[in-house]
Amino acid sequence: MQKRKLGKSNLEVSAMGLGCMGMSFGYGPAADKKEMISLIRTAVERGVTFFDTAEVYGPFTNEELVGEALAPFRRHVVIATKFGFKIDPASGKQVGLDSRPEHVKEGTEASLKRLKTDVIDLLYQHRVDPNVPIEDVAGAVKDLIQQGKVKHFGLSEAGVQTIRRAHKVQPVAALQSEYSLWFREPEKEILPTLEELGIGFVPFSPLGKGFLTGKINEDTKFHKNDFRNIVPRFTPENRKANQAVVDLIAEFAQQKKATPAQLSLAWLLAQKPWIVPIPGTTKLHRLEENLAAASIELTPDDLRQIDNASFKIAVQGARYPEALQRLVGR
Repeated sequence: MQKRKLGKSNLEVSAMGLGCMGMSFGYGPAADKKEMISLIRTAVERGVTFFDTAEVYGPFTNEELVGEALAPFRRHVVIATKFGFKIDPASGKQVGLDSRPEHVKEGTEASLKRLKTDVIDLLYQHRVDPNVPIEDVAGAVKDLIQQGKVKHFGLSEAGVQTIRRAHKVQPVAALQSEYSLWFREPEKEILPTLEELGIGFVPFSPLGKGFLTGKINEDTKFHKNDFRNIVPRFTPENRKANQAVVDLIAEFAQQKKATPAQLSLAWLLAQKPWIVPIPGTTKLHRLEENLAAASIELTPDDLRQIDNASFKIAVQGARYPEALQRLVGR
């Protein structure tokens, strides 16, 4: 597996990371813990060194899973986790945002225990908290870095002005946001800003929450706990309309003797040398399929053709319901 550096941070990771959220949370019932530990360890054997989790996934159970799975390899892997949600201790449910410095520090101590480690390689603010100046948040993480509890600071789904303000207080190593062939918004302002500041980019949902694999159609039924049930882009009529994107990807994938998922990931890797996607999966064959995307070469001509064709397709439906949409791009 090739390596990449996230911007100017010197944080070197495998060209493809592994998003672990779906193993515990978001897409229906949690998967079997033993099987997921085995899957994460297989990813390490296949050369993956970059693993993504967050305190709110579960809540808490995903960090525990990742901590246990990676304990034998701790010195050889990079663990990224996130803070910034308020979690009600009684119900275990997420109940708003809280990035007050004291909450960031408490949360980090708890994450360190769950992850069975004495240092977090990359600590992201999960969502921008409008009630706490970003300078205070960056300052809190800077303190944690000085104490040796955190190595690098990241932001997730932040807007350009927030990134600039945070970066002045504590250099931002990476921004994590959604980016794929069916959500290209970051190309307008985010990517040029990251390039200018030397910040790496970690696209989540690089396969469009599974849609770009070609395995989901208008008739697909999701589990009642599956987050996609409330995503406007995943209504049956929008899935039907958005099939055009998948058909286009499948056509290009065929020319490259690749799967639609592999072409989608190869396209992301070809955008910038400091982009590291983190596709998630709970299945070994999907992990292997995704990792093989790192060896697919797309020429400038391939990329031009994909761009020309994809820009003609208008993707239907918002990527988040309104309440969640308000939390992004601030």
